[in-house]
Amino acid sequence: MTEPVRGMGARLFVALQHVLPQHLLSALMYRLARVRWRPLKDLLIAIFLRLYRIDMNEAVEPNAKAYAHFNAFFTRALRPEARPLDPDTLAVVCPVDGTISQSGRITAGRLIQAKGRVYTVEELLGGDPERAGAFDGGTFATIYLAPSDYHRIHMPLGGNLVWMHHIPGRLFSVNNVTADLVPRLFARNERVACRFETDVGAMAMVLVGAIFVGGIETVWAGEVTPARDRSQGSNAGSTGAGSVRLERGAEMGRFNLGSTVILLFEPGRVQLDETLVPGSKVRLGQRLGRPAAASERVES
Repeated sequence: MTEPVRGMGARLFVALQHVLPQHLLSALMYRLARVRWRPLKDLLIAIFLRLYRIDMNEAVEPNAKAYAHFNAFFTRALRPEARPLDPDTLAVVCPVDGTISQSGRITAGRLIQAKGRVYTVEELLGGDPERAGAFDGGTFATIYLAPSDYHRIHMPLGGNLVWMHHIPGRLFSVNNVTADLVPRLFARNERVACRFETDVGAMAMVLVGAIFVGGIETVWAGEVTPARDRSQGSNAGSTGAGSVRLERGAEMGRFNLGSTVILLFEPGRVQLDETLVPGSKVRLGQRLGRPAAASERVES
């Protein structure tokens, strides 16, 4: 009886998301997370610490009460030694703490969302076939950030920003239950897609929003979402594309509450580690793979 009950509960959870005012709820959470009234913000932080058993010794500021509001605590900086980069300078490193949702090869322009569900690179990147075409036949990794994870996003490789594109959309939850049941989930949610030119070719990083995710930021543009006008997305324009250079491990953005990062690489450029199976935990700085040519040299 447990499986049918669990299945009914999952479908009810997803059905509710279709009718809830997703953006309104996220806007309310955005404001709540920035309340500076000490009794309330301290209570919110204390509840979160108790629920998720956060190790504050990893933070640059270990005193939870020192943060101006809940969002400042949630996006707290970690001590550099808490997340060392893989010592192999050729390694492609994980950009976040999280869990591998899916990874593998991009086939016929399609990515795996969950068992039996796919979506296209073209729709993920906002409907531009030229932008999407560069990644057909390449590799991808989708990483889910739970509320307890570190929520700053760092560079897997050093690279120059080519473009940034904000794509409006829904704000479904991005957990496994919703990914299993909502078609084209990551291509329907609001997101910020960025392309970088690296030493191993083009790399796209897609920061996917979710319900209660009140903001996505990049270090060069500041807060990109929530956007004032959701009717149409925005390109990099005056946000520094063409002049932004970020090194491997440097912070590139952050989620103001948790979500998902999707990495895309061109064909024949990056060989992902075989350990990246769905459900495996990953941490910022650990190795995700190596440039394909370097991997071939090691094997030979």
